[in-house]
Amino acid sequence: MTKTKIMYMEFKSHGPHDDRGEARIGRVAFTKSGKGILYRGKMFLRSRDAGCGNYIDAETGEAYWISGPKKDGTDRFYWGKAAPVLIDEDVREEYWTSIRKQPERIKETKF
Repeated sequence: MTKTKIMYMEFKSHGPHDDRGEARIGRVAFTKSGKGILYRGKMFLRSRDAGCGNYIDAETGEAYWISGPKKDGTDRFYWGKAAPVLIDEDVREEYWTSIRKQPERIKETKF
């Protein structure tokens, strides 16, 4: 069985230190080696050469920052605060109740 986890994913290929790319909270699956992440049919590979990212899209080479979501919701860096973080429907309730501990927000699809 493949390990899955709710993660924060942010597109970083708009330029150096651009923190305004599309960002979302979603469930990923990890490869057996632990060096790759699968999300919605896309493969992301761990990379040290991804600029401000830590993963690259295996098909396009675009950089992404992928990490565990922060309990306080401060996943975006300072410069990207104005852009919303979208929450996938299949993880929305678990995200608000188990990670953020704010069950009153379970209907919210972004923050």
